[in-house]
Amino acid sequence: MVYLTERMKENLYQTDAASVIRSGREVVLQAFNWESHKYDWWSNLDRKVPDIAKSGFTSAWLPPATHSFSPEGYLPQNLYSLNSAYGSEELLKALLQNLKQHNVRPMADIVINHRIGTTRGHGGMYNRYDGIPLSWDEHAVTSCTGGLGNRSTGDNFHGVPNIDHTQYFVRKDIIGWLQWLRSSVGFQDFRFDFVRGYSPKYVREYIEAAKPVFSVGEYWDSCSYDGSYLAYNQDSHRQRIINWIDGTGQLPAAFDFTTKGILQEAVKGEYWRLRDAQGKPPGVIGWWPSRAVTFIDNHDTGSTQAHWPFPAHHIMEGYAYILTHPGIPSVFYDHFYDWANSIHDQIVELIQIRKQQDIHSRSSIIIHEAQANLYAATIGEKITMKIGDGSWSPAGKEWKLAMSGHRYAVWTK
Repeated sequence: MVYLTERMKENLYQTDAASVIRSGREVVLQAFNWESHKYDWWSNLDRKVPDIAKSGFTSAWLPPATHSFSPEGYLPQNLYSLNSAYGSEELLKALLQNLKQHNVRPMADIVINHRIGTTRGHGGMYNRYDGIPLSWDEHAVTSCTGGLGNRSTGDNFHGVPNIDHTQYFVRKDIIGWLQWLRSSVGFQDFRFDFVRGYSPKYVREYIEAAKPVFSVGEYWDSCSYDGSYLAYNQDSHRQRIINWIDGTGQLPAAFDFTTKGILQEAVKGEYWRLRDAQGKPPGVIGWWPSRAVTFIDNHDTGSTQAHWPFPAHHIMEGYAYILTHPGIPSVFYDHFYDWANSIHDQIVELIQIRKQQDIHSRSSIIIHEAQANLYAATIGEKITMKIGDGSWSPAGKEWKLAMSGHRYAVWTK
């Protein structure tokens, strides 16, 4: 019998986590929207697990599972309570077990930029956490958001107490909680919320200590605009996302907000946007595809919040792009389950083609056309695709039409 030492286990983990990034064959499902807390969510998802697995998803991003001041989960309070508006601890653990049995990794939504207090403290604000686990005082809250801690190491999330990550006791407690989510609760992947709010070096510390298999950060700020018109060059925008990844020791991926911003303007008849001045994709996938999680919409940009929605009539063009291209694609729950069955089935078919042709996050890309009404590219020398209403097909008899739909087509050899 072979016994693994802790060091051997750690090395095994690191190889596993590194191999996920290195392999680049992840496909993520964002398994909720802004209204999900109203619908007995853990039970709803539990019924869908077989379909999620069969469709080819490797990871299911769940909404924040801990007790929150708001039902959506993004104003956390008692981090060790798993009874939330989405369902009970028992139902959550059953869902996590079901996902793992179907080889889909559950992804926890990690909201550690801010935390709602239980009692009034310094300045009469709710910046103390008496009576619940992690019973911090005002020194756990940044001085710029009403606490007695140090100044924030990032941008403020206004209106709530922001956590001071410079405090050793805070980081020690957060690490303990993250390790509990990994080892006791059963989450395997992490999604870090509002990472602009604290230094990326702390994300590195948390990942190194808790060892998620895969992790991704939400670094969302505004694209470059000329008035209300999206600028063609978004290099400064994608550079800020890349700087964040660098600051984390390159351990997590990041959501490719640059690609989303450009793609949703391109599909309106400005496909020339999809090729940068160097002839490459203009988002994070053009510079660092192995760390770029591409997406069309999420619970903030779409759903009932609709802060920055993708044009509804062009959804399948968007998925035809991200599911054939380099990067790590993420599919939004609403599009997959709440829109037409035909949308669900087209997305599944695109995922299957991606897997059959072994397209991964680092696959090569040659962009053939990027005109007003047409974009066409060959990916990994195995897939050719076009979007837009311009007429185009690949040269060479080896290419066979694999699937087509509203304003898109995909060919394989």
